[in-house]
Amino acid sequence: MNTGNISRRAWLKGAGASLVTAAALQGQTTPPPAQQIPEGQTSTHMLEPQQPVGEPPTAAATREQRMQWWHAAKFGMFIHWGAYSQHARHEWAMENEAIPIDEYVQFAKQFKPRVNAPRDFARLAKKAGQKYMVMTTKHHEGFCLWDTKLTNYCAPKQGPGRDLVREYVDAVRAEGLRVGFYYSLMDWHHPDGAKCATDEAARRRFVDYTHGLIRELLTDYGKIDVLWYDVAWPLDAAGWESEKMNDMVFQLQPEIIVNNRNHLQGDFSTPEQHITAEKGGRAWESCMTLNDSWGYQTADNNWKSSKTVVRNLIQCARDGGNYLLNIGPRGDGSIPEESVRILTEVGNWMSKNGDTIYKSDLCEPRRSAYASFTRTGNTLFVHVHFWPGGDVNICGLQTKVTSARLYATNEKVDFKQDPYQLKIYNLPQQAPDQSVTTIAVECDSEPKQDNNFVRKEKPRDGV
Repeated sequence: MNTGNISRRAWLKGAGASLVTAAALQGQTTPPPAQQIPEGQTSTHMLEPQQPVGEPPTAAATREQRMQWWHAAKFGMFIHWGAYSQHARHEWAMENEAIPIDEYVQFAKQFKPRVNAPRDFARLAKKAGQKYMVMTTKHHEGFCLWDTKLTNYCAPKQGPGRDLVREYVDAVRAEGLRVGFYYSLMDWHHPDGAKCATDEAARRRFVDYTHGLIRELLTDYGKIDVLWYDVAWPLDAAGWESEKMNDMVFQLQPEIIVNNRNHLQGDFSTPEQHITAEKGGRAWESCMTLNDSWGYQTADNNWKSSKTVVRNLIQCARDGGNYLLNIGPRGDGSIPEESVRILTEVGNWMSKNGDTIYKSDLCEPRRSAYASFTRTGNTLFVHVHFWPGGDVNICGLQTKVTSARLYATNEKVDFKQDPYQLKIYNLPQQAPDQSVTTIAVECDSEPKQDNNFVRKEKPRDGV
């Protein structure tokens, strides 16, 4: 059929989608290319949720208890791993390169990671100071990494020949970390993945399939700590039957926490590739890549420095959020060397400074050209990421300082304070710690800072 005059989305929602039969699970037919995301949306890894609604009544009643460990954890590892890792050209390659399903499924057959590769993921996470992990069990490509009974398009029946989710869960638990599952609602492979928006019979089949997959994940692997939904296109909360979905989730895993990407409020929000605190005290977690790709992209060398990662982590902790930082393993399960190097450097910093993150409270001070801040009680932690040499100055600190010390060594440092400036001086010319030097400033009450950028007070004498 000539599809030159219609969009691929229209093709998938119409007659073209009906050509994708069960035989396509083994790549035996030639179905149309993968479906597109909605008009006007940017083709990025994930689409942040729009206008979430409602929640099961039991969720709110138990949220504080269920979220306690998560608030203390602060730092987690995201892992994007699937058939797209074998293709090595970004996790959206099926969509962005318009790869037909019968061609794309070949990557699932070629995807043969070494046994127990997730052990390296978990060991690196622990070394980096990350306290929980969230791995893609099914991304938008529709390939399931576990031993599902609902499709042959899964790891045990394709290239891997075994249950990768099982290996992941065992590896995470072996390191004493919390277990999280990512699950994409959107599915480019399933024959009803796009048709469900306009065909009620297709919607019924696809929603039953989706609920069934989630049920398997939350039944077969013991206690799961996080369920991380993604991309609810093309249905709304009613179409997905999201309240019923979450009711099932909490029945199977009463202590789990869930995010807000199935069009419900969930337990926490998920700003993506930016750090934006939620208002009103709502829990939030900023998820970010280490380079510009979530899944393995062999040509993407735009890596964040360990200093940038630490600064991002500090900013999240300062404003009461968590930081979920991604790695994209290769198809063989190996972790890109730059990811290992960066996270190892972050881990070295966390080994000396971690309590300034894990034990942090909401922190008001934030104004500096070369430092950022966290707080625990009356202690203000000044994290100097651009070391000025010799002295560090903080403007407008409105709380009396009683002492100051280099946090990593506990060495006391000299300071003086007036109503306008805290000056910490006689410091080494070179930064005493890498990649960020932390100075602990003890105050006589909760530290506050005058953050007015245009001063109207009377200037100091002689100025």
